[in-house]
Amino acid sequence: MPAFTKKSHMQNCIIASTSTVHGSSHLEYLLEPLKKLWEGIDEILFIPYARPDGISHDAYTEIARNALSKLDKKVTGIHTYSNPITAIASAKALFTGGGNTFVLVKALHKNKLLTPLKKVIQSGIPYLGTSAGSVICGLTMQTTNDMPVVQPASYQTLGIVPFNINPHYLDPDPASTHQGETRAVRIQEYHTYNTAPVIGLREGSWLRITKKEIYLRGGLTARIFEQGKPPYELENGKTLSELN
Repeated sequence: MPAFTKKSHMQNCIIASTSTVHGSSHLEYLLEPLKKLWEGIDEILFIPYARPDGISHDAYTEIARNALSKLDKKVTGIHTYSNPITAIASAKALFTGGGNTFVLVKALHKNKLLTPLKKVIQSGIPYLGTSAGSVICGLTMQTTNDMPVVQPASYQTLGIVPFNINPHYLDPDPASTHQGETRAVRIQEYHTYNTAPVIGLREGSWLRITKKEIYLRGGLTARIFEQGKPPYELENGKTLSELN
């Protein structure tokens, strides 16, 4: 079985399946864990490159700003800096929002931000990723659910965790008449050509990453996919090292 955890860095992250669960406002379900993640920090650098529904960087930053005002956090969009690499290097905390992963990864490559972003996350700067912002924490973006509306320079992402992530994971519905591929089938297709494990995060679930462990939080199980093995479940509250 592959190693699911890396303990040589100082990561301090929340990698969430989604920014909004049904019946709640933006980030509402994550506010309590975010209090702890960003304790003592008053300013968050927001990366709005994923642009959900094609909204502007300014509009997306305003959504994040309104949500995090409940925690008395100041939110500044990285797009407002003349040098985004310098902005990353001086950030106190980071948040990459969801949207289209292809759009996000293209922008990160274009602005040469992958290496600086990985460096500061591994140094312990607190990081929140939701949806596409979580996908980029994996080895590649190849298990995103998004349409390839643009072409990034490569599928390579941050590699903060030694696996890939499928956010918004949906279980097959035996009563459905839909004839298209399920998420499980698409991940199986991925494993026809690739070996990295995949974590299917259901809505409302997140991974809490510390310098020692990767914990599953949110009250639900996660679906674990490995090449050549039947999928299986990780129980809420368990660590990925407990799979070994």
